[in-house]
Amino acid sequence: MNFKEKLKKKAENIGIALNELQLQQFQDFYELLIEKNKVMNLTSITEEDEVIDKHFIDSLTCNRVIDMNQVKSVIDIGTGAGFPGIPLKIVYPDIDFVLLDSLNKRVRFLNEAIELLHLKKIQAVHGRAEDLARKPEFRGKFDLCVSRAVANLNTLSEYCIPFVRVNGFFISYKAQKGLEEIHESDHCMKELGSKIMQVDEFKLTDIDSNRVLIKIKKCKGTSKLYPRKAGIPSKNPL
Repeated sequence: MNFKEKLKKKAENIGIALNELQLQQFQDFYELLIEKNKVMNLTSITEEDEVIDKHFIDSLTCNRVIDMNQVKSVIDIGTGAGFPGIPLKIVYPDIDFVLLDSLNKRVRFLNEAIELLHLKKIQAVHGRAEDLARKPEFRGKFDLCVSRAVANLNTLSEYCIPFVRVNGFFISYKAQKGLEEIHESDHCMKELGSKIMQVDEFKLTDIDSNRVLIKIKKCKGTSKLYPRKAGIPSKNPL
């Protein structure tokens, strides 16, 4: 099977039907990712099947825990090379997206991808979550925050939950280790005015290790104390 056939079949396996435009966008994004990765460190995963599974399909699995058709705005924190944000944007073109990353060279790559794929209602923003979460145009403005960033759940929640509106959600994409982090999150969730609603453990492929989606609801406004200044959430998690 070629790239499009493989992607289409694997997307169907998780309940997503991709049209020809979307399949072409994914292929164009894959080719850009591989080409740019030769000159800048975007991903260690470059083999076609692995990119499809571990970047594209993995990014789309949040449909397991949330109805994306009910979501109007999404922010992707620590998006890196655009995961999960760009795959989600391709599949859900009517949703407003913000992709946030602290490295300007990655933001330039994201802007190139957005232009190449002719994506609308999406912006790539250069900055730190600790800073942007205090700006009125970002704080408490999003139906959904997503992140595949590698950080402790408590640290990541402090970065992400301030962006979410009350009754909105934060979905953290985790490896199996994320299950251990849940047990240490009670104080953090209370401090941030949030609650873990669902933990979904699954395998992407038969040979893959387990993936975990942690769905967190923002139940009330987050204290102005959070997020704390850069470095503190990771050195001293809630």
